[in-house]
Amino acid sequence: MGATIKKILITGGAGFIGSNLADALISVGHDVRIADNFSTGFHKFIDQHKGTAAIEIVETDLLDEQACSQVLGGCDVVYHLAANADVRFGWQQPLRDTQQNLLVTQNLLEACRKQGVRKFVFSSTGSVYGKAKQIPTPEDCAFPTQTSLYAASKLAAEGLINAYAEADVVDATIFRFVSILGRRYTHGHVFDFVKQLLGDPKRLKVLGDGKQTKSYLHVDDCTSALVRVLDGKSKLDIFNLGTNETVTVNQSINIICKSLNCDPIIDYSGGSEGWIGDNPHIFLDTTSARATGWSSVRTISESIRETVEWLVANDWVFSLRDK
Repeated sequence: MGATIKKILITGGAGFIGSNLADALISVGHDVRIADNFSTGFHKFIDQHKGTAAIEIVETDLLDEQACSQVLGGCDVVYHLAANADVRFGWQQPLRDTQQNLLVTQNLLEACRKQGVRKFVFSSTGSVYGKAKQIPTPEDCAFPTQTSLYAASKLAAEGLINAYAEADVVDATIFRFVSILGRRYTHGHVFDFVKQLLGDPKRLKVLGDGKQTKSYLHVDDCTSALVRVLDGKSKLDIFNLGTNETVTVNQSINIICKSLNCDPIIDYSGGSEGWIGDNPHIFLDTTSARATGWSSVRTISESIRETVEWLVANDWVFSLRDK
């Protein structure tokens, strides 16, 4: 990357991936502005930077168009990570995905257009591929029916970004992630299982049949890919991010239980899907990302173990996440 110091906006910058991205960007000399409503992000994740010249923290609601324009002022780059990522409970509040994932993206793109901010990096999801017929799934596969409100809203946001890029308003990079693991992880099956087992190491409730097969990526491997595209000038790039391996839910349970030194009775809810919108097989083709020189470093097993260790050492997150 170039030597010029950039002012970078990270939406959702107090969250899991966003706070790790802030660490990575600050470590190479950039100035970071974090915009977060702290509904799922934590001040503790960014406390180490408070009081330094490298970071500015703005608590704001990006559903407010004026707030988007204000928070973008003076920035060179936007990393848009803010989102509602609760796939499992999407139907309990069906408007949330549209509001938080689609409308906020529209507001930010308009703010970029009005203020002349060119570089726009977006965190999408491998869930947009639904129940993919092509495994591993490449970026140019035929899209199936969407299986969750979350994925549908992310794909709609991708469409908006594509339109703004095609109109030469932004230079955009879209990343479709598998599930991310590592320090500050606060949402997903490893979080749920560790929380259960710390409360009762003798029994574990599992949604589905435990045979769901998916890929996972360590947050450091994720942020290294995000940082690599900082100086890119392409009109629109789309990259899958993941590892070249998968695990079943049962295999991940085995790794978690070994890490916690427990051997619980497992109660399965049954069926190949844990909930409406749970795609039972996610494995992305990452050839395009690897062609840029990026590669993942940690195995899935290593990522799960590191995540368990972090959760055990930071069990405060369980009570705060419930609020």
